[in-house]
Amino acid sequence: MALADLRPHFRPTILLAYPVVLSQLGHVMVNVVDSVVVGHTGTVPLAAVSLGVSVVTVLMVLGLGLSMGITPLVAAADGQRDVPRIGQLLVGGVLQCAAAGLLLTAAGWALVPLLRYLNQPPAVVALAAPWIRVMLLSLIPLMVFQGFRQFAEGLGLTRQAMQLSILANVVNAVLCYALVYGKLGAPHLGMMGAAWATLTARALMALLMATYVLRAPRLQPYRDAIGRWRLDAPTQRRLLDLGLPIGAQMVFEVGAFSVSAIMAGWLGATVQAAHQIAINVASVTYMAASGISTAATIRVGRQRGLGDAAGARRAGFAAYVLTFGFMASMGLLLVLGRHFIPQLYNTDPAVVAQAATLLLIAALFQVSDGLQVVGLGALRGLEDVKIPSLVALLAYWVLALPLSYALGFGLGWGAGGVWLGLLAGLSAVALVLLRRFERETHGPGLPGPEQLNETAG
Repeated sequence: MALADLRPHFRPTILLAYPVVLSQLGHVMVNVVDSVVVGHTGTVPLAAVSLGVSVVTVLMVLGLGLSMGITPLVAAADGQRDVPRIGQLLVGGVLQCAAAGLLLTAAGWALVPLLRYLNQPPAVVALAAPWIRVMLLSLIPLMVFQGFRQFAEGLGLTRQAMQLSILANVVNAVLCYALVYGKLGAPHLGMMGAAWATLTARALMALLMATYVLRAPRLQPYRDAIGRWRLDAPTQRRLLDLGLPIGAQMVFEVGAFSVSAIMAGWLGATVQAAHQIAINVASVTYMAASGISTAATIRVGRQRGLGDAAGARRAGFAAYVLTFGFMASMGLLLVLGRHFIPQLYNTDPAVVAQAATLLLIAALFQVSDGLQVVGLGALRGLEDVKIPSLVALLAYWVLALPLSYALGFGLGWGAGGVWLGLLAGLSAVALVLLRRFERETHGPGLPGPEQLNETAG
């Protein structure tokens, strides 16, 4: 496909993507701020945050993935101007997300006692357990926020979530600094202060996003179409049909990175702290690609709702081109800043040196990571979610993790070997999804939901 064919899609994709990028960064910046602030209290607390993040993030992304089924359905209904359907999706999406937040929190609390069986340094586990429990509570307001946010984004309203995420991150940063160090008249809570700051900030996000969706005049037609807030069984099933495979795919990916953090813990607190720094930095650039991915979901979904196969194809490939350019640039930036960036988190020379090595590998997988997430976004716009989930399972758990263990421990390459295995998995997913999107959008028509379900089966 010629670049000239894609050029008209660049501007609308960027206009949709940049608010989502900033909003998505809100999720990861919580961990960045926690890691930076806690990292300067010592290597063991930073390692504890690494372990805690690896546990909480798996449950969080399952919830985030579940909520992402809302966006393509709303986008397709918007393309068809089906106002009653959009109202049903608002009710079903928010209630389903709230229930998911409660279930994920309960499941996480039940899993905390199992930390001692992960063969991590005892001092790290002792600090991580209470931190994890408070962070799990923050999943409840986060999921309520997601329900309202994904609904709004399906209508192309991406700036509101961005603005609220920025506000919440400012609140989190100030509270984190005050509570961790006992500043500004706050109690000195150490690393636990970071968890309480996150819970407060996420509660604020949920309250403000709900207020916007339930009060904004421009959304009045959809609220009028609701009637009573009650569950609609077909709508809930369709949301689960899309959301669960997306959540599973995200768990397969993030779970692989969480296992890599546990592997890093087997190498000691210093390596685990370095791993947390490198994964934190890589996750910032990943969220930018994830924002473009969401824009691809919205634009491809709308074109699908209109029955425009050529438009959907061009919208998807425009997102691919934008992501490639951005992530290649970020890879170069990581190479140039690999010795300076770790010092923002921790000044231990051993931690900084190990993190610099890992950032070199992170620079290599920037492009693969970006292309695989934008491929997932484009395919979600086609409501194609089951096969991508299977691809993720095979690439991360059959290819990447065994290779990470073989390189890191079998060949003795340490954390670098673990990360090279992850690079292989990301690259495999990126290539397979690119080929699938090209195939699914080839020809005059787009596959309908029934055809995609048959293919996935």
